[in-house]
Amino acid sequence: MIEETPVTEENNPQIVDNSYATGKRKNSIARVWLKKGSGQISVNGKKISDYFSRPVLQMIVNQPLEVVKSVDDYDIKATVKGGGLSGQAGALRHGISKALSIYNNELRPALKKVGFLTRDSRVVERKKSGLAKARRSYQFSKR
Repeated sequence: MIEETPVTEENNPQIVDNSYATGKRKNSIARVWLKKGSGQISVNGKKISDYFSRPVLQMIVNQPLEVVKSVDDYDIKATVKGGGLSGQAGALRHGISKALSIYNNELRPALKKVGFLTRDSRVVERKKSGLAKARRSYQFSKR
């Protein structure tokens, strides 16, 4: 007869010791490594407060951790390239969310509900010929 062992953090296949994921937003790509730790987040070798000086961008990056109520439970190391700071923060949020769902599959429904696992597909609209910008036409002169 086979004995059933109780499910613990060590033998649970849904929980791994670290995880890797990529996140994208506009023209930015973030590569995220996540492991159990004390809540330190480093982006391109810098602390998050040094890399994203605006508090709004720091809030965007921390949103997935706040949703799963584990702000000080994980150490995150990320490399981000391309785009501007806003796109990089969005890519980082997407990557952290994906890494959290890989790390612990039970967190996936909470992250999916708030839409952090969905890639934000909004990108800059291309400029059309005959127009000043994507939609703005040249100034009309009656005479």
